[in-house]
Amino acid sequence: MGIVDRLKFYFASLRVWKYKLLSDCKATEGTPRLYHPLLLKGKGKIVFGNDVQIGVVNSPNYFSHYTYVEARNSASQIIIGNNVAINNGFSMVAMKKIVIEDNVLIGVNCYITDTDSHHLDPLRRNEANPPVKEVHIMKNVFLGSNVIVLKGVTIGENSVIGNSSVVTKDIPPNVIAAGNPARVIKPLALKH
Repeated sequence: MGIVDRLKFYFASLRVWKYKLLSDCKATEGTPRLYHPLLLKGKGKIVFGNDVQIGVVNSPNYFSHYTYVEARNSASQIIIGNNVAINNGFSMVAMKKIVIEDNVLIGVNCYITDTDSHHLDPLRRNEANPPVKEVHIMKNVFLGSNVIVLKGVTIGENSVIGNSSVVTKDIPPNVIAAGNPARVIKPLALKH
């Protein structure tokens, strides 16, 4: 390993440790493989399955972003299954519950939330109890880059969500969906 490669390695390692020190979520289980800084926030519970990978070295935003995961309230839960790969710049905020099942691939700059964060009604916008609904990402789902998944959504097994889509409603299993709002484009051609 040359001097430049060693410096890159040490710089990346320092960034990972910096965000470990800044993390304040105490109720965590599991140990993801960190190739990218991970900031864990909130009073709730965050569970990582086996072989969860955070970050990709040769991918956009490796040096400029970090991954943000927040289980905001004491009753909030985030459950990430086994063999999940999360690319750089990912953010997730749960006020109730978000489940990501096994073998899910998540592209660069994706965002998943189970809350609107604020009421839409301007007279209620600063209230502490915005609308929330659980999110469920089923097995083998692939979220392309820059995908946003909003509250109350379930994405069915094996489905693919195209780049820059905004998922506002349930997506059935075994389909390709894309757009803003995301809609089914076609069935997925599965080979068994």
